[in-house]
Amino acid sequence: MSKFFPASQLIINDDGSAFHLHLKPEFLADRVILVGDQDRVKMVASFFDEGSIECDVQSREFHTITGKFQGKRISCISTGIGTDNCDIVMNEIDALANIDFATRTEKKTKRSLDIVRIGTCGGMQEDIPLGTFLVSQKSIGFDGVLAFYEDRDKVSDLGFEKALVDFIGYPQKAAVPYVVAANPELVNRIAKDDMMRGCTIAANGFYGPQGRVLRVPLAVPDINEKISAFRYEGQRITNYEMEGSCIAGLALHMGHRAMTVCCVIAQRKIEAANTDYKPRIKELVKTVLERI
Repeated sequence: MSKFFPASQLIINDDGSAFHLHLKPEFLADRVILVGDQDRVKMVASFFDEGSIECDVQSREFHTITGKFQGKRISCISTGIGTDNCDIVMNEIDALANIDFATRTEKKTKRSLDIVRIGTCGGMQEDIPLGTFLVSQKSIGFDGVLAFYEDRDKVSDLGFEKALVDFIGYPQKAAVPYVVAANPELVNRIAKDDMMRGCTIAANGFYGPQGRVLRVPLAVPDINEKISAFRYEGQRITNYEMEGSCIAGLALHMGHRAMTVCCVIAQRKIEAANTDYKPRIKELVKTVLERI
């Protein structure tokens, strides 16, 4: 007997679309690009083959365009900022792929999606220049989202996690970080030999959780110095962003392949930033479209 999902658990709009995304199952491709900025969806779709766009739908910060690039069917979806939004997007695209919306039952044959998040980030090491394309081989979640799902430890690198918590003196009242690996085949396909690879913190905020100080002091004032100095089995923390951990963790639970690649637009160690980064992002988008 297939698992049944009542309306309180899986909310379906009157037109048969997923509650937040307003996307119908038939318009979800097996290749999915996630971006934070809803306006970036149009930029991604500008590379699609002429006349190939199947749907263009938006609800709140969630904008989806499905079309083809060089004959490959791709859905580009905006998540907005933060892992809380990514929890919504990951669950709804998995539902679109693997739940029959007509019967509200789990499909017998499962779809496994290729999911690539394209974003921007801040570099945490001096040898990572502005404009670098940086692939997250591991995502470190400061957000706590994965702890609300069963078997959180089974998809986490517990040794890395403990070493990090101990080294930086992580606040006891904060959610314990989790460390999740990206899909290695997808990483190799996208990164090839011309992108940097590293370990990325997905922070649950832009200011205090990333060590920025405005009017409210930090619980760990030197957290960024400690993060930059941390090493575990030859690995180091290379950058900050805000979404990748939830995407990586839920993808592993759900049976999808996922990874994050970002363009470095800020350098936290040398306190530099580049606000004119859009041409570099377009270059990254085109590269990912060619390789996904």
